[in-house]
Amino acid sequence: MPSQKLISWNVNGLRSCLGKGFLTHLSVFDADILCLQEARVDTDPLGQDCPINYHRYYNPAEKKGYSGVAIFSKREPLAVTRGMGLPEADREGRVITAEYPEYFLVNAYIPNSQRELTRLDFRTKQWDPTFLAYLKQLEQTKPVIVCGDFNCAHKEIDLANPSSNRRNAGFTDEERAGFSRLIDSGFIDTFREFEKSPGHYSWWSFRFSARERNIGWRLDYFLISLALRNRLTGASILPHVKGSDHCPVEMVLDNA
Repeated sequence: MPSQKLISWNVNGLRSCLGKGFLTHLSVFDADILCLQEARVDTDPLGQDCPINYHRYYNPAEKKGYSGVAIFSKREPLAVTRGMGLPEADREGRVITAEYPEYFLVNAYIPNSQRELTRLDFRTKQWDPTFLAYLKQLEQTKPVIVCGDFNCAHKEIDLANPSSNRRNAGFTDEERAGFSRLIDSGFIDTFREFEKSPGHYSWWSFRFSARERNIGWRLDYFLISLALRNRLTGASILPHVKGSDHCPVEMVLDNA
C-alpha cells in the first residue's frame, strides 16, 4: 500500500455509536488503523458485523460503561500494551499502545478536569508528567504516534470562544502548558502542519445547536515524533461524520 491512513474518534459510547451508523462510517473510512476513545465497553460489541477484517484490541475501565479505548488495525501489531503505569488512570482504561515495526502508536483518552476543575490537579500534576515520560521512554526505541481526545484546546485558535472559556476545563493555563510541553519535547501537532486558520473543531456541545453553528473546540489530535515528519502527507478533521459529539480526525503517512 502506498500510504497509511489513521483515524482517531471519541465515539461517546461505542454501542450508542453503532446505532448511529458506525459500521457504515467504518466502511467509508477504510482506515488502516482506527483508534477509539470513550468506547465504554468491556467486550467487543461488533462481533461478525465488522465490515473490515480488523485486529481489535480494547482497554476497558474497571467501572462499567465508563471511559475505555480501543485500536482496530488491519496489520497485526508486534505487541499491545494497556496502561502506562499510573494506577488511577490505568484503572480507567485511558491508554493503549500498539507497537509496529516502524513506530509505537499510543491511543489516549486524557482525563477531563471536570466542572469546578475538581480533577485539574490530577490532570496536570500526575497525568501530564507521567504521560510525557511514557511517550519519551517509548521514543528512545522508535518514533511515536500519539492520538486521541486530549480534552484540551491548545491555543485560542482551537476554540470558538476563548475569552469566555478561560479557567474552564479544557482551556486552563495549566492544561495548555501541559500540551505545550508535549510540543516543546519534539512532538508535532499534525493538523497545524497543514491548516493555520481558525474555525476547525472536533467537539461541539449538544446544547444550543453548537454543531450547526460551529461553536466548537479542537480537542482531538494526532501528534508525531519529529522523526516521522518527512512521512506526513496529510492531516484533517472530518466534521461531516456524525454519531458522537466528537468527529473523527485523520492522518496520512507515506510508507517508509
